[in-house]
Amino acid sequence: MTDTMQINFDSIDKHYGAFHALKGINLAIPKGQFVALVGPSGCGKSTLLRTLAGLEGITSGSIAIAGEDVTGVPPRKRDLAMVFQSYALYPHMNVRDNLTYALRLQGVSKAERAKRAEDVAAIIGLEALLNRKPKELSGGQRQRVAMGRAIIRDPKAFLFDEPLSNLDASLRVRMRKEIRALHDRLEATSVYVTHDQIEAMTMADHVVVMRSGVIEQQGAPLKLYERPANRFVAGFIGSPAMNFIDAVVTEDGGHVQLRSTGSRLRTGLSLTPGRAVTVGLRPEHIALGDPNTTDATLSIGVVERTGAATYVYSDDESEMVVSTDGTSAIAVGDTVGYSVGAHNVHLFDAETDVALTASE
Repeated sequence: MTDTMQINFDSIDKHYGAFHALKGINLAIPKGQFVALVGPSGCGKSTLLRTLAGLEGITSGSIAIAGEDVTGVPPRKRDLAMVFQSYALYPHMNVRDNLTYALRLQGVSKAERAKRAEDVAAIIGLEALLNRKPKELSGGQRQRVAMGRAIIRDPKAFLFDEPLSNLDASLRVRMRKEIRALHDRLEATSVYVTHDQIEAMTMADHVVVMRSGVIEQQGAPLKLYERPANRFVAGFIGSPAMNFIDAVVTEDGGHVQLRSTGSRLRTGLSLTPGRAVTVGLRPEHIALGDPNTTDATLSIGVVERTGAATYVYSDDESEMVVSTDGTSAIAVGDTVGYSVGAHNVHLFDAETDVALTASE
């Protein structure tokens, strides 16, 4: 990977009539980086990808690929390859012809097309299936053909629009590993749209969290997990989702008192006494123990056992969830103690939802 910026979005705005779909988007993607655009439905992630592909125009701003302004350039001249959720394979063509169709349109010789099809089939593990039609393939094999059709063009960047959404859970796990391995092998630049934050966290070098047409935060996956900029990012990144509890800063400025239970937690910060805050606690950072020796107590309302982990839910208004050991003997109706290290207590301003730091 180099520091050369392969893709640049500069102050992108996109309107659909009165609807403001993208609002001042600035994003620079280095050559060779795998970037995931993630967020809830309607946040603008697919729209942003489509503007990069040239499938959607922009209202204002500019887009550059490999240093060239492509804002008004049609899709076919942007030298990008897109992999869709629906595979978009030609049903009457076999795998070989699906892979080489774009090359045929470019006037590439039959011999060269055949060679490149064999090479790409070896990369995606479909050497034995080149003569099959799409209807004879599994969902995972069809998705591999779609990726192979993108690879064979050797584009400036690969664009993925929720490519795994139609696959079952186990196949999605396998395919996301394969896509990332292909990215590394090809030293490609990839932009990947997904609503699944687990996909984004496990596949990407750089995650861009979007909401309502703006970028809420971007950075390395673990940075977003450990230091979310606001309550939205904190709640979107991580599974199970972060617990949020209304609280107030105590008189000493270094603790918060939870409104739901009256329990006190140490924060490691020095804040204005009486300030209204929202406490964020990740389920996996909460340690259960003896109610007589821990920071706070929890009355158990629901227990979910998954084998590897047990999820317990409080029966108070906070509806806290805690992730604990899969062999835990905890039961509904139990009252347990819990503690959280101060460095794992996230605080957000109650009005703005912005994350608070030691200087605030």
